[in-house]
Amino acid sequence: MPGAVHQVHAFVVPAATSSEEISTIFLEFGLLILGLGIIARLARRWEISAVPFYLLAGLLFGEGGLSVVDSSDALVPTLAELGVILLLLLLGLEYSGDELVQTAQRQSRSGVIDLIANSVPGALVGFAFGWGIPGALALAGVTYISSSGIVAQVIRDLRWRRNPETKPVVSVLVLEDLVMAPYLPILTVVLTGTGLVTGLISVSVALIVVAVVIVITLKGDTSFKRLFNASEPVGLLLIVFGAAVAAAGLAGLVQFSPAVAAFLVGLLLTGELAEVARRRLDPLRELLAAIFFVYFGLSTDISNLPAVLLPAAGLALLTIGTKFVTGWFAAATVQGGTISRLRAGALLSARGEFSVIIAGLVAVSGILPPTFQAFVAAYVLITAFAAPFLARWAEPIGWWWQQRPGRVRS
Repeated sequence: MPGAVHQVHAFVVPAATSSEEISTIFLEFGLLILGLGIIARLARRWEISAVPFYLLAGLLFGEGGLSVVDSSDALVPTLAELGVILLLLLLGLEYSGDELVQTAQRQSRSGVIDLIANSVPGALVGFAFGWGIPGALALAGVTYISSSGIVAQVIRDLRWRRNPETKPVVSVLVLEDLVMAPYLPILTVVLTGTGLVTGLISVSVALIVVAVVIVITLKGDTSFKRLFNASEPVGLLLIVFGAAVAAAGLAGLVQFSPAVAAFLVGLLLTGELAEVARRRLDPLRELLAAIFFVYFGLSTDISNLPAVLLPAAGLALLTIGTKFVTGWFAAATVQGGTISRLRAGALLSARGEFSVIIAGLVAVSGILPPTFQAFVAAYVLITAFAAPFLARWAEPIGWWWQQRPGRVRS
């Protein structure tokens, strides 16, 4: 019996060192959340998005900065990954299968323009830096894919959900996310040197999963919805969140995008179920998304940025312009005029979570030099900072343009 008591005591009470480490993690994490809360309050008072300030805080207090928060601990990176999953899950909950297909059809031209105009500059710069086909393919993805997370956050911060350009913008984001489904397995094959057969299997699995989910939503199959009950919001919260996280984990095991998997889970739910799930998950999304954005700053060594800042800024300026071209064509399908088109371009100009994921795949492969990660970090930070401010200025610029003497209003 004494031995058993000793074992239980050892299990319940951690060693002194372990207890100190846990307390330190709690202290750092608590201060991090407190700081994010202050940033969010100030941003709301100034009526601008908090996203760029989250990124700046991460840079200042992470690697190469003041090093106040250790980004190598498992807690913050794990929560940051959950933030990405929630961002894409909530995006999926905004759509039904019919809406997805209809908007994809309406925005097919914008989708093609988006793909060509924004991936080609990245590919050319990749070749120019001597990174070969792997670097060109990776950087093409970085410059192509807009940040669904930042877009969703800016729309929420500026209360643009019911604006005419919002649906076309989300449609473009959905098309980009669907392109990522086969792109990420292809990139993984190129970076890791996986055999052709294995690569084809990974890409085929990605396409089949996307197609099956869309078919299910189009046919309105409700048999699986028996698991969900909108009258039990707590149970619904746990089941939806658990399903999204489990789907993301399974997707990662088969080389499928975890973020796209979470999006597809959200796509399966429509109507009242989706609305209740959105309301319940939204506060959790706000918390974990903030952690994701600050973590990207924390994990970026600020000392590596100066060497790549100028070329990254040049590419950012060019591809912000190409995103405005995409937004211009996308918003042309709705009644909103120049203002809506400018707001659409501003929203789409931010790059974020997918670009970071691509940089992470490159880092794990070790096939490209560390310069690539630093370049992507600088590029993402510039576009992520610029987009919320561009969105803020889009409306005044649009009004000025439409009110010019002799200008016919659009």
